[in-house]
Amino acid sequence: MRISLKQHSVLPGFGLTLGYTMVYLGAIVLIPLSALFFKTAALSWGEFWGIISEPRVLASYRLTFGASLLAAGINAVFGFIVAWTLVRYPFPGKRLVDAAVDLPFALPTAVSGIALTAIYAPNGWIGRWLEPLGIKAAFSPLGVTIALTFIGLPFVVRTLQPALEELEPEIEEAAATLGASRSQTFRRVILPAVLPALITGFGLAFARAVGEYGSVVFISGNMPMRTEIAPLLIITKLEQYDYAGATAIAVVLLAASFLLILLINLLEWWSSRHHRKGA
Repeated sequence: MRISLKQHSVLPGFGLTLGYTMVYLGAIVLIPLSALFFKTAALSWGEFWGIISEPRVLASYRLTFGASLLAAGINAVFGFIVAWTLVRYPFPGKRLVDAAVDLPFALPTAVSGIALTAIYAPNGWIGRWLEPLGIKAAFSPLGVTIALTFIGLPFVVRTLQPALEELEPEIEEAAATLGASRSQTFRRVILPAVLPALITGFGLAFARAVGEYGSVVFISGNMPMRTEIAPLLIITKLEQYDYAGATAIAVVLLAASFLLILLINLLEWWSSRHHRKGA
């Protein structure tokens, strides 16, 4: 007698679940993005190229992507240290520190921008000490990078924490027993194990920074060709009722972000596969 065992799932079957998934993604993601491309398609190639190749627009792209990459890189380094400390070491006030990591998530971005501007302005708590050193934080590209670093930190920390929690301390002890130094243990044991999570956190922080507006608009000073970010330029175009120009800039921003995120995902896949082969 043959008994067939049917796998039961809490959610509906694959067909129905996939249908809901595609409808939801279409309504929330694909339709708005399609409208963006359709609006841009009303422009001729010459008009489109003329908009996206303006010196002011190119300067905003350089600042946006450059500051976003730099901020994500800073968060990859210091976010790893924060996540490592929270996972590996008990200390007084640990829960408060852990909760403080999520503050950039909870705070409205405009509030973050005002707070950062007040702190890093020439007469602010930190800015007054940087000013005599010739370091201008607020109303400069440095201020943009500071704001993007602030809003991107939680993505790296929260992505790394589960990976570090799965990494048993006994593995490091075994490496030390075999004669590995601290740097060798980090490079050959710890980093390969958490590299996929680190790359994911870097990608999330970068993607968040590229589209950031509220926390940057105050501290940047919004000076064309110097501290003007691409999202602000899109808002400026919309306020001038130049919808085609705004969508043209947005399409380039979206395409470049997608390509970079795709590259990061490929690196994550390669790193994960390489780590499994090595194990």
